[in-house]
Amino acid sequence: MSDYRLLIGGKLVAGDQMMDVVNPATEEVLAKCPRASKAQLDQAVAAAKAAFPGWAATPIAERKKALGAIADIIEKNAGELARLLTQEQGKPIGDATGEVYGTAAFFRYFTMLDMPVKVIDDSEHRRVEAHRKPLGVIGAIVPWNFPLILMAFKVPPALLAGNAIVLKPAPTTPLSTLRLGELIKDVLPAGVLNISTDANDLGGALTAHPDVRKISFTGSTATGAKVMAGAAATLKRITLELGGNDAGIVLDDVDPKKTAPALFQSAFQNNGQVCIAMKRLYVHESIYDEMCSELAKLADAAIVGNGLEQGTQLGPLQNRMQFEKVKELLDDAKKTGKVIAGGTVPDQAGFFIKPTIVRDITDGARLVDEEQFGPVLPVISYKDPEDAVARANASPYGLGGSIWSSDLDRAYALAEKMDSGSVWVNKHAELAPNIPFGGAKQSGLGTELGEEGLAEFTQLKIINVAR
Repeated sequence: MSDYRLLIGGKLVAGDQMMDVVNPATEEVLAKCPRASKAQLDQAVAAAKAAFPGWAATPIAERKKALGAIADIIEKNAGELARLLTQEQGKPIGDATGEVYGTAAFFRYFTMLDMPVKVIDDSEHRRVEAHRKPLGVIGAIVPWNFPLILMAFKVPPALLAGNAIVLKPAPTTPLSTLRLGELIKDVLPAGVLNISTDANDLGGALTAHPDVRKISFTGSTATGAKVMAGAAATLKRITLELGGNDAGIVLDDVDPKKTAPALFQSAFQNNGQVCIAMKRLYVHESIYDEMCSELAKLADAAIVGNGLEQGTQLGPLQNRMQFEKVKELLDDAKKTGKVIAGGTVPDQAGFFIKPTIVRDITDGARLVDEEQFGPVLPVISYKDPEDAVARANASPYGLGGSIWSSDLDRAYALAEKMDSGSVWVNKHAELAPNIPFGGAKQSGLGTELGEEGLAEFTQLKIINVAR
């Protein structure tokens, strides 16, 4: 087992406590991990606060160079990071490798952005300029489903804007983040990036800390509400990317055999543990039986196993709590619908659930109304596309959604009516670093990625000069 350390003030330090990190494919302890105390979290914030003025004053060209250097280091160590990611998160090694290279790409994307002064008015009587200034100390809180790529939604734009950061990975997947911190600790000035772990007990302290100017959080809606409440006392800026119950709507002009593989991938990528995975699928009644049959074939054929084993397509659920939650929803779905594929828990170590398709289920069932975040997909029949959109919109969530049709004009018209932050046509869950991403309703506040995401790590400052 490697010797993992926190990163505080440019130094690798032991945690005041230790905690176990479990391999979800084996349920065995993968490593002992440092667990920061409240005092160490305060030290990390203090280090970031002390480093902030110097980093903010660093020319943006130098900050870009640092982001590029981090991207290079990630790529150079991709094999090691991917294997570690698979062992702590559970995803197949090919998917983990893709996440690592994607993380490098996100860092590299932000080296291409600038924050130029925008001239709003340059008239005889005045000159008005809009400047983008860094905020200060950023608290970045990352979940366990994509530990590295979701970190790269936050850290590169925050650094480019001139902020200093305290990064808190999820307690069940801290190792790849800690290892990355060790690899890049000398790229940035001491204190600009700090990494502090916890056992789900320091989030409140980070959120409420008076020296933290912004919290960027990805996680559940319930926890997001706590973050928002904790930030209120000091009026912190917040970006919340929260839960989703994304609906896919398949129109009657779709070929089930051709479309089912893309639908299956949209729902079961990362074992369904994706905020914008398709979590409920509405299919027109005229093709409902055939689509259910095609999806069931794909689920039955999927290879489930340890992510390090060749050929594995779906790994385990990431942690026991999520495993038990999905089993509970599955048990309820067996009463409210018909399981036509999967629905079983293998008699073996690891948090495995066979990919499951449930048909003859409808709105009101827990599996349809709640975010399962696992490999169980409800397929719901509908008659009227307008009604399907209304049912999709009835959810309190609004992260993403998709329309599937051979008629793009028809699909686009329905996509305009979906109440979600992102809507895809004939695809689902596509993200890119240059495309802004954020949720509607209880799926979040603010925007990540793209120029809009960069702006959220800045304070807009207007300079208005009389002439």
